[in-house]
Amino acid sequence: QVQLVESGGGLVQAGGSLRLSCAASQTIFSNLENYMAWYRQAPGKQRELVATISTSGFSVYADSVKGRFTISRGSAKNTVYLQMNNLKPEDTADYYCEAYANMDHYWGQGTQVTVSS
Repeated sequence: QVQLVESGGGLVQAGGSLRLSCAASQTIFSNLENYMAWYRQAPGKQRELVATISTSGFSVYADSVKGRFTISRGSAKNTVYLQMNNLKPEDTADYYCEAYANMDHYWGQGTQVTVSS
């Protein structure tokens, strides 16, 4: 069982920045099949993929965040970050970390991001 702990959410004005962190209880980036990702869910909407990064470093972004958000891995192979710049009110959501490892999916509890206009 993998536990994920997110941090870094908060309240920020439009145009501001936040950096989210997600730490896993075990090494994730040790197998080429494994990856970590960030999702978000706004009130009344479905959860959507924000960005994902593989063990090889390949990353994918939702069109809505391209050029503003950057996903990266920590050196410890169990951490992923999401640097969010030029935040917009529509980025307001609960952000969740996901890890795929041991042929299973694991989720964190989420961290809230609120962007005021």
